Amino acid sequence: MHVLVAGCGWLGTGLARTLLARGDDVTAVRRDAARLEELRALGAAPLALDLADPASAARVPSGVEAIVACQAAGADGVEAYRAAYVRANETLLAAAGRLRLRGLVYTGSTGVFGQRDGSDVDERTPPAPASPAAEVLVEAERLLLGAAERGVPARIVRLSGLYGPGRAGIVDRVRSGALALGPGDDAWMNFCHLDDAVTAVVAALDRGRDGAVYHGTDSHPARRREVVEWIASRLGVDPPRAGGGDGAAAGRGGANRRILGERTRRELSLTLAFPSFREGLAPLVAGARAG
Repeated sequence: MHVLVAGCGWLGTGLARTLLARGDDVTAVRRDAARLEELRALGAAPLALDLADPASAARVPSGVEAIVACQAAGADGVEAYRAAYVRANETLLAAAGRLRLRGLVYTGSTGVFGQRDGSDVDERTPPAPASPAAEVLVEAERLLLGAAERGVPARIVRLSGLYGPGRAGIVDRVRSGALALGPGDDAWMNFCHLDDAVTAVVAALDRGRDGAVYHGTDSHPARRREVVEWIASRLGVDPPRAGGGDGAAAGRGGANRRILGERTRRELSLTLAFPSFREGLAPLVAGARAG
């Protein structure tokens, strides 16, 4: 199968590597032409495209059979989000109109849920955006779901709390005290290791239902207190406590909900390699401590 991976950053590169390893042809898209060589070294066909430009639709290769849309915003703010998640997907859907696609998977975000009451949310829970940026994420989902109603084989995989080799900033946040015990430390945190995210996206591409919404998340959401204490223990330091700085601010006013993905794992027959943050973060914390 010839797969276009749109947005070959950290996640997209992991996806490209997995698809190539199983024998797929991969066209790997990045905005920055200067960063294409590493994709070529993987065995992908690199392609520099600004997908926020509608004219880019004409440059999508005609032999593409599937698309994974995992582009990320280049900055914070509504306009950057709209460029990455709405306009870029509009470009990909325009290209899909001349392709014979077997699947199109958009990697969305559980950031569409802004609940702050500790409630459970699953694949059937209506989005509840709590910020202008989150409203753009919901707009992107509606765009994809509308395309599915028109016959495009589109599916959505919402990912939560991505981490893994090359992205373990949560360890540094605990070490520095930016993530600390204090106000709000009973809030739920939700995680998904890179390997499990890739597995979920590929499964949705291979056997997902058109118009379906899936959750890429582990099976054990954890209280913030539990995460901070576990990381501090593994680092061999006392758990940081919030004072008047960033640690205190980090504990107040954020989302507080448990992201559930049992329906996704059952439908797509997924087995998690890292069912909780402990299994996934253990080698990363060990590496940080050794470093």
